[in-house]
Amino acid sequence: MTRCTVLLQILLPTLLLVSAITGADAGGIGVNYGTRGTTLPAPADVARFLTRDTIVDRVRLFDADPVLLQAFAGTGLAVDVTVPNGVVPRLVSLAFARRWVRDNVAPYAGATNISRLLVGDEVTTEANRTLLLALVPAMENLHTALVTASLHGRVKVSTTHSLGVLTTTEQPSAARFRDGYDTAIVRPMLRFLRATGAPFMVNAYPFYGLANDSSSLDFALFRVNDGVMDQGSGLVYGNMLDAQLDAVHSAVRRLGFGDVDIVVSETGWPSAGEDWEVGVGADLARDYNRNAIRHLGSGVGTPLMPNRTFEVSIFSLFDENLKPGPVSERNFGLFRGDMTPVYDVGIFTDPETLEPVSAKVTPAPSSPGAAAAPAAGRRQWCVPKPAADEMVLQENIDFACGQEGVDCAAIRPGGVCYEPDTVQGHAAYAMNLYFQSNGQHEYDCDFGQTGVVTTADPSYGGCKFM
Repeated sequence: MTRCTVLLQILLPTLLLVSAITGADAGGIGVNYGTRGTTLPAPADVARFLTRDTIVDRVRLFDADPVLLQAFAGTGLAVDVTVPNGVVPRLVSLAFARRWVRDNVAPYAGATNISRLLVGDEVTTEANRTLLLALVPAMENLHTALVTASLHGRVKVSTTHSLGVLTTTEQPSAARFRDGYDTAIVRPMLRFLRATGAPFMVNAYPFYGLANDSSSLDFALFRVNDGVMDQGSGLVYGNMLDAQLDAVHSAVRRLGFGDVDIVVSETGWPSAGEDWEVGVGADLARDYNRNAIRHLGSGVGTPLMPNRTFEVSIFSLFDENLKPGPVSERNFGLFRGDMTPVYDVGIFTDPETLEPVSAKVTPAPSSPGAAAAPAAGRRQWCVPKPAADEMVLQENIDFACGQEGVDCAAIRPGGVCYEPDTVQGHAAYAMNLYFQSNGQHEYDCDFGQTGVVTTADPSYGGCKFM
């Protein structure tokens, strides 16, 4: 690949600066809302913050957590719900797919704008034959289940892909899907996406394409650079993200599905990392995310897909300190756990008058005497943390419902809070009942650090939380 200096690359930063941030609205700006952290705010506070104080219009969840789904009720934000990889093989059963939609989508779809079901995450690059072969049948069965529930008109089914599914991204015009995947998995998937009007979704990270030199960093960050020429097409690329997206487009078009829309389901940049990690830092993360949002929403498009906008979701909403791997993996967030920005990418509705949001989770006190009483006139409830283990939550249910004075009849079959029949939903009711019955002290909502106190009423329908 050769490099040539072109006027476009000289002007690119200026063009990005004058592009109005509202231009990105046409393509849509989303965030990936992960919950693998110990000090994350209550979901209802997150939903209110995103709706009130940002121009974000889409949120991706990494599972069908009922607390999260309920939190976004009435906000109007489009919600993409990820089906965990471990569930995907079971969806080859149509009966199971129908139950899954009945339990995890239908109860919330009336109030929450569930827009997509994403079947697994980066399944096409998993070294798991069972998972791979289940992917497309699972997508088809979920769509059929949505048809049965009369939800297919508003909820699309897709899945996310890493760039590892391609043979190359350095020569975009030459990119193709890996041998064996192209005809057995990707082609039938693209046929399904076209038939249902769903997009092909890609996780694109220029950060992971960095080489150990400054020119590579400039190319990734939309800075002034010499440009990179694709020898096959003769097109010159001024930034790495365009090259990655055009590589995806070339691979999709090569299979005959160039009309299927492409969406950036994840992109982002870490604000901190290990000493040996190239390009980490808050300023670099700010520059990348801000420029990516502006560029994809500007209408300029890419060399192979000109004059269009792209929907883009930034990874991620919060720093998540429980994620494994190098330090960078825990520092992709736009916000800290107390909802203060790590840096500003320009998504606030009114940055001049924005009031700080205080929603930090307070650890339980070491002794009952240290617990403060709830503020006068302010209601509080106890709910499970979004990432709490279901086995632990079942133990919480058994414990709470076994206490004198705690009546869990509402979450037993036929009870007003039995539906949705999920461990998370039943645990929320039981844990809150215990919390309320014992005086609403924070330590009564600890449950081995799986509970959190919230000021957002978790009641729904006929199910009222005391």
